[in-house]
Amino acid sequence: MLDKRTGARLANLWDEAKAQAMSEPELLVYRSNTLGSDKRVTNYGGGNTSSKIWQKDPLTGEDVEVLWVKGSGGDSASIKLDGFATLYMHKLRALKGLYRGVEHEDEMVGFLPHCTFNLNPRAASIDTPLHAYVPKPFVDHMHPDAIIAIAAAKDSKALTGEIFGDAIGWLPWKRPGFELGLWLEKFCLEHPAAKGVILESHGLFTWGDTPRECYETTISVINQAIEWFERRSEGVAIFGGEAVKSLDSASRRAIAAKLMPKIRGLISEKSHKTGHFDDSPAVLEFVNSRNLRPLAALGTSCPDHFLRTKIRPLVIEFDPAKPDVDAVIARLADDVAAYRVGYQAYYDSCKHADSPAIRDPNAVVYLMPGVGMFTFAGDKATARISGEFYVNAINVMRGASTVSCYVGLPAQEAFDIEYWLLEDLKLQRMPKPKALAGQIALVTGGAGGIGRATANRLLSEGACVVLADIDETALASANDELSKAYGKDFVRPVPINVTSEEQVISGFAEMAVEFGGIDILVSNAGLASSAPIEETTLALWNKNMDILSTGYFLVSREAFRLFRVQNIGGNVVFVASKNGLAASPNAAAYCTAKAAEIHLARCLALEGAEAQIRVNVVNPDAVLRGSKIWSGEWKEQRAAAYKMSTDDLEEHYRSRSMLKRSVFPEDIAEAIYFFASDMSAKSTGNIINVDAGNAQSFTR
Repeated sequence: MLDKRTGARLANLWDEAKAQAMSEPELLVYRSNTLGSDKRVTNYGGGNTSSKIWQKDPLTGEDVEVLWVKGSGGDSASIKLDGFATLYMHKLRALKGLYRGVEHEDEMVGFLPHCTFNLNPRAASIDTPLHAYVPKPFVDHMHPDAIIAIAAAKDSKALTGEIFGDAIGWLPWKRPGFELGLWLEKFCLEHPAAKGVILESHGLFTWGDTPRECYETTISVINQAIEWFERRSEGVAIFGGEAVKSLDSASRRAIAAKLMPKIRGLISEKSHKTGHFDDSPAVLEFVNSRNLRPLAALGTSCPDHFLRTKIRPLVIEFDPAKPDVDAVIARLADDVAAYRVGYQAYYDSCKHADSPAIRDPNAVVYLMPGVGMFTFAGDKATARISGEFYVNAINVMRGASTVSCYVGLPAQEAFDIEYWLLEDLKLQRMPKPKALAGQIALVTGGAGGIGRATANRLLSEGACVVLADIDETALASANDELSKAYGKDFVRPVPINVTSEEQVISGFAEMAVEFGGIDILVSNAGLASSAPIEETTLALWNKNMDILSTGYFLVSREAFRLFRVQNIGGNVVFVASKNGLAASPNAAAYCTAKAAEIHLARCLALEGAEAQIRVNVVNPDAVLRGSKIWSGEWKEQRAAAYKMSTDDLEEHYRSRSMLKRSVFPEDIAEAIYFFASDMSAKSTGNIINVDAGNAQSFTR
């Protein structure tokens, strides 16, 4: 951050006692992780670090100089040894003799694999020449907001001289690559006393003779910039001052819950998107400002920023003093369409004969005065990170526009980065998205055995999952378990009693804010009861109906409402029971409620078909292991009904099945995944029995 709202300078986190015990490669990892741990130093996946290390050649046994440099696609904060490419320095220097000039610089990337040391499979990044040709052993390339604010200012060269004197140099904008590497080498040779250089519209290079010196130079240069901005911005109206006031937090989230599914539906026609909402102080300061629209229109400057956020955002016109959300929703389709037209025009005016085909023309970033920022991408982590990148861009615009004029990259330069053939090749190497990537699921009864197994199965295929359960202790446990396995971005817990209309509505609203909407509803909340009819109380009868019939109605109604707002289809899977088709002794309330549940699914299948909303049913039987309903009185009651010990129940159910096999939560989850995925794209109103075979419950 550049303003005093955040206060603190970057801390010097170097621990010399720890560093002394490390090898040279380990010191590079330590330096990288320490720098990347603070997003004011560099954004996620951004920046690059390197060390030139003397090592034994595995073939000759001779000492050779090896460049260790962050590999393509790595993140400084979490990188390990295997995240670095290793290349022979004498071979990298030999590449200069093959260089045919700037118009051919992209071909030099093809030579980098020939420089690989020790058969390292990590691909070298496009920044490799920038590190190789700096004649210093240790080099940091970071993207600090405070430095990019200088780099993106109209008079960035003069500002660099004013702030740093001769200690830090300046180079004009140049796309990363071989030519820029040669520029850096020339600068270093001509300015041997310099400690670094600012690259216009790009970032910061610093170097040193030891890892510690390099690290501390990076931190001190950034702090020097932060201090200078604080002095120069004293008393200045940031972004031209405030134009509107923020709504309160609850109102902001309520608006996000209404708008995000609508936006998501409009931009997910070809591939599902996941959303992220940010109403942090930095975002609100920008979206509420007088200069929001002119600054947003200029686009971002740093290549790392616009590769994640597109060149510019979509501003949603809204007056928080007269909050007409319905009017905003009514205009959204036109606003999104207009953005697409603008993006197409940008592509058409800048494309080359060999440019890759146009990519998704929809905005990534949506800014709304008084409310905040929505970002959308193919998965939650990318949507969140895209938002973080735009906050970086906001910080840059704040600094540059406060002390000078902010300058975005020219459209052609931005296009040449966004549609760079080398960047396109990197995208083509990305793994194919998983089957449920970008899709959002809500699983009721999510903390139980079937619920957890189902969430695990959906998460394994790339879905985001909201776990809903009435048992908050079990819910916290399930959330912790699945978040550790799949990452916090992909899992959210929401306490919901499915018999409470208010809780169901608020739970779905929470999901809309957290992820942007819904694609899959797994209605799994349940209970079990056993009593002869003459001993079945009205309270017991109503409890079964409330949870297994009314509860399924309430969550389905809210899912249908969101499905229709999004208008991209949807999937509902009811977890019913064999008992919904086949009667059992002493379980009239349970069996009747389950039968109602199955018939509700049939009705919903009829209603949803025209909107591509599919509704199907999975009927389990005798899932004892991991099931919460078998941990209470139900187990004793069923054992009593069959006149046997509770220890004999599992064997009883196994042996009575036609296939003589036990049924586990994972078996039910597999059937649910089938209905939730495109494998069953032409199935609705259907039932799958997962009961190891029971003739009484045959559906035909």
